[in-house]
Amino acid sequence: MVFNKAYGALPPSRPTRKAIMATSSSPLSAGPTNSTDPDNSAVGRLSDGPAEPSAPRARWSAQDLALVATFTALIAVLGMPGSLYLFGSAVPITLQTLGVALAGAVLGWKRGAAAVLLLLLLCLIGLPVMSGFRGGPSVFAGPSIGYLVAWPIAAAVIGYLVQWRLPRPSLAWVLVACVAGSVIIHALGIPGMMLRLNLDLAAAIKADALFLPGDAIKTVAAAVIATAVHRANPGLTPGLRRR
Repeated sequence: MVFNKAYGALPPSRPTRKAIMATSSSPLSAGPTNSTDPDNSAVGRLSDGPAEPSAPRARWSAQDLALVATFTALIAVLGMPGSLYLFGSAVPITLQTLGVALAGAVLGWKRGAAAVLLLLLLCLIGLPVMSGFRGGPSVFAGPSIGYLVAWPIAAAVIGYLVQWRLPRPSLAWVLVACVAGSVIIHALGIPGMMLRLNLDLAAAIKADALFLPGDAIKTVAAAVIATAVHRANPGLTPGLRRR
């Protein structure tokens, strides 16, 4: 308090703006901040050590392997009703081509082809997984060799085309994919019959034409089933990444 002889005691003067700023910037008046917290400071973060790298994801999960094995079994089961030889044809008509189309259309190109390749491997080592409970290397020495070679290729092509339109492909597109796979099977089956049966091209095409009506029915059935599966389980098979 300032004392003045003429007027007596004067009221205390108000602090200036500069004094307020100096007081607020004083280290004693400043409260704790996040920068002094060791948990939030750079030193605190460094003291925790480097983050552990996450384990790399397996390319094929247990679910992928289970699906491949399931469709391999499905194709084998579709051969259990046996085979039908029309008009003395050396190549039987079976339901297993339906399983090949389903493997590609439902599982995608990698897993679908793997399911078919696994079936062929089991047949090669002697397991009776082909139509009529056939198995062993002799199956590949017959006139069906071209069709068997085409199976995994057809499954891969069907799967690739279907994956291109996932997660919700239309029935028309899946049908186009299954038709493309069927064309591949017939295109490779004809040279196989020419090689094993000593047929000319015209005779081999005529023999192959016996399979067209049944394959048309199986192609439509595979497209309908696969479309229903993808609509019910949109995340079952991942779509392809478009660049």
